[in-house]
Amino acid sequence: MKPLIGITGNFGDKGCELAKGYYQSILEAGGSPVVIPPYIDEQALEALLSQLDGILLSGGGDMNPLLVGEEPIPQLRGINPERDMPELMLIRRAYQLQIPMLGICRGVQMLASALGGSVYQDLGVQYTDSPLIKHSQDLAREYASHTAFISKNSMLGHIFDDAGLNENRKGEWLLPVNSFHHQAVRECGSRFRVSAHSSDGVIEAIESTEYKSIIGVQWHPECFIMAGDKSHMPIFRWLVDESQNFAQAKRIHSRILTLDSHCDTPMKFATGEERLVTLPRMHDGHLDATIMVAYLPQGERTDEAHKMATDTAENILSQIEDMVSVHHSEVEIAANVDQLYNLKREGKKAIILGVENGYAIGHDISLIQKLRERGVVYMTLCHNGDNDICDSARKSNEEHGGVSKFGAEVIGEMNRVGMMVDLSHASEKSFFDAIVMSKVPIVCSHSSCKTLCNHPRNLSDEQMRRLAKSGGVMQVTFYEGFLSEDADASIVHAVRHINHAVRVMGIEHVGIGTDFDGDGGVPGLAHAGELINLTRALLREGYSENDLRMLWGENFLRVMRQAQEYATNDQSGRLTQYKPL
Repeated sequence: MKPLIGITGNFGDKGCELAKGYYQSILEAGGSPVVIPPYIDEQALEALLSQLDGILLSGGGDMNPLLVGEEPIPQLRGINPERDMPELMLIRRAYQLQIPMLGICRGVQMLASALGGSVYQDLGVQYTDSPLIKHSQDLAREYASHTAFISKNSMLGHIFDDAGLNENRKGEWLLPVNSFHHQAVRECGSRFRVSAHSSDGVIEAIESTEYKSIIGVQWHPECFIMAGDKSHMPIFRWLVDESQNFAQAKRIHSRILTLDSHCDTPMKFATGEERLVTLPRMHDGHLDATIMVAYLPQGERTDEAHKMATDTAENILSQIEDMVSVHHSEVEIAANVDQLYNLKREGKKAIILGVENGYAIGHDISLIQKLRERGVVYMTLCHNGDNDICDSARKSNEEHGGVSKFGAEVIGEMNRVGMMVDLSHASEKSFFDAIVMSKVPIVCSHSSCKTLCNHPRNLSDEQMRRLAKSGGVMQVTFYEGFLSEDADASIVHAVRHINHAVRVMGIEHVGIGTDFDGDGGVPGLAHAGELINLTRALLREGYSENDLRMLWGENFLRVMRQAQEYATNDQSGRLTQYKPL
């Protein structure tokens, strides 16, 4: 299927209009172009964007600087008020939805203006860094007027890598371009980096710093193409390819159930901080379900402290339930696999309950059944610090030498009631003890690979192989410190950890547990609204739809179903094979 590319229409004497070069270039690159007329109607815009796979922001007149808090200077030329606000709205919402975008001339200026940058209203007056070349040309648009110097290490540089361009001494590609503007991007803002410039230093191209498919160029590549010069086709092929990838990811998400096995969003209920997991962001990222945990930091282990921990856990679970009840038309709590799939069919999101840190039960093992009856599907045996159940991977005195005698009883009770045993945060000895003690497979709801990042919270290859052999699952997490030792983690590192886990364990034993709102989140996967990016990246790695089905939830749900069926089968140990509905 050809991806659907929306092209912003210009506005002239006869209303909405579009130069042929834009849609012809999209057609030649393999896309299906449609015109986006300028309008301000949020519901109509939302409906349109839900259908688009990519956007081309076309050229045109100046933007009204008042819309970005600037007063106009005398050299400002004809503005296009019919386009300005609709395009600012379009860009900002498309950015949230991760839709690939290419901005051309005015389009690159609109990208910068909409997303934190700024634009020179007139280069001749406001640009003082160096003497200017002539940017506003009179020659026909199919002729080059100057050169764009493209960084080879940029997205744009990779796009033109096989185009046979000359290279200068600085290692930049030299691309002849045309120029018909008196404005340019002044500051690209933190969401973009400069990827090309002209000889006078004026910005000629910008691109996303956040692993989004967004590029803006100052010149008009479509004019060369219409004149028969195909040297600029790579940028249109890039837009179509990115849009095709985005369209495929959306189709896959519509057919599979996507589950994030760990988020700490309830910690932010009372603080007023921005939440990385919200209903709008779940919709934007095409995420169906998330496990929200009642998190408890490890505290004192007195009877009084344990009672306070239990009360805190119950209060957090109540807050989650109250939040869901307020939005019951869009989201419900699910406690088993069938409920999850039913909610997916109904078009609703699902919240699943978990408890992070067995400290919540103190010494009262009867609380495990009460938590399960409330809908809790897993309990993380410990957090950072030993408790009465087991030794932790961090802040541990190794007092039990693994799982304690009481911890063994806890695991047995969790098996009995159908609650999954979660070994994220546990020490290696606790991990291996629990695998032997549990009658059903265990999970690590948010852990990554120690081979790639030597953090005590991560799993060694030996642990991962043992987990896979026992039928369990490891949910790769996006906490920066668990992905890279160099504090530069991004979606690239998350994909590396998934790839490594799959190589070591097999695709059937790996999943995704973001740890959003618990310090999880990296560029490219900064919040729930960006999770479609992971699917896009994994598609580029060669993962199939069936692979993605398993990674995005089926593997975890297999263990969830096995744990719950074990509880209903009189602990016979007969574990049925999980089959998606």
